[in-house]
Amino acid sequence: MSTLLWQKAGVEVDPRIQAFLAGEDVLLDREFFAHDIRASLAHAQGLARIGVIDAAALAGIERELDALARAFADGDFVLDDRHEDGHSAIEHWLTQRLGEAGRRIHTGRSRNDQVLVATRLWLKDRLAGLAGLCRDIAAVLLDGARAGAGVPMPGYTHLQRAVPSTVGHWCAGYAEAFIDDGVRALATRDWLDANPLGTAAGYGVNLPLDRAHTTAALGFARMQVNPAYAQLSRGKFELAALEALGSATLDLRRLAWDLSLFTTAEFAFVHLPAQYTTGSSIMPNKRNPDVVELMRASHAAVAAARTETEQLLSLPSGYQRDLQLGKGALVHGFRHGLGALALLPGLLAGLRWDEARLCAAIEPAMHATDLAIELAAAGLPFRDAYRQVADGAGDLAARTPQASIAARISPGACGDLRLDELQARLASLAAALPAGADP
Repeated sequence: MSTLLWQKAGVEVDPRIQAFLAGEDVLLDREFFAHDIRASLAHAQGLARIGVIDAAALAGIERELDALARAFADGDFVLDDRHEDGHSAIEHWLTQRLGEAGRRIHTGRSRNDQVLVATRLWLKDRLAGLAGLCRDIAAVLLDGARAGAGVPMPGYTHLQRAVPSTVGHWCAGYAEAFIDDGVRALATRDWLDANPLGTAAGYGVNLPLDRAHTTAALGFARMQVNPAYAQLSRGKFELAALEALGSATLDLRRLAWDLSLFTTAEFAFVHLPAQYTTGSSIMPNKRNPDVVELMRASHAAVAAARTETEQLLSLPSGYQRDLQLGKGALVHGFRHGLGALALLPGLLAGLRWDEARLCAAIEPAMHATDLAIELAAAGLPFRDAYRQVADGAGDLAARTPQASIAARISPGACGDLRLDELQARLASLAAALPAGADP
């Protein structure tokens, strides 16, 4: 390991203590490194704008930061335990190549605002990617809603057969859920779109830093004004991002639960694409829905990350080293959640619904609610209609699922799915996605 940025002359560093302090930091910083380089470039440009470094020094810093970004992207530079963290690696790279100019890069900044800005840029990218995934998932589900609009399917409450519904209604419900999840992801991105660079360790510095330049150069919507609040927002903003991710993985969990039930031999409503199943190590007859089951479990990783982050925030104002541990929770939560969501469009597109099996599962008693409402619409008080039907009035066996579906015309129900409205909402979500938001 190179000399630590903070190491004082004559003070030896205990390797065991340093290993405890560093933890996974240098490995986790690989996630943020490209953003850290980009923020360092903006900071150097800001220093030049206030005369702290000259044009020649800035040109050298720009050249070497560009070279480091390329080397990292190409795998020629590996962020490893030669450095305490990504921030140290950037400064070491510049100092080795530029000497005094490289040693000037840290003027007016702290590793506190350095990690804040890199994480903030990373979060903006991940939330945009989340919104893009939600768009893709909702688009496939809307296609499924159109194709399955007339395909009968039992509707359930309490896991008991309740009323006739359709595959289209099931798909449209989840489509709207993921549209809302995408909107929430973008709203969260907008909410945390604030530049913390230039707040240093939480109290500012005695330099007229050009924070307006770094805000514009890094594409932030606004500047995070108060340095103390910049520190208070660490963890708070990450928590909001994990909540937005959790909104989508929660819907994924419920969808995966449905598919776990519907693919059993007892239901046999739908067949999964073969590549989304695995075989048993002992039973030659088995094909297991392991992907669906791990999708169902993925929300646990996101929820755990959220809980870990929230527990770390039992802190006073100002920077505390505890916050370092939140980096791992954030990375692991997003990696797992986005990874699971990314598989969903292909799974949904490959589902094969068994129409005969679905129709056979709709039994006469499931038409009881329709009959009670028809009697009420004809003038009978609903509670009296309810009792008459419960006592056996009417020939439920003569009714068909198709007639029930067609009659269910309340807005959004299976007889009036309002798919055009959902498509318009999806188009608005797609139009709001920033450039490069494709997952």
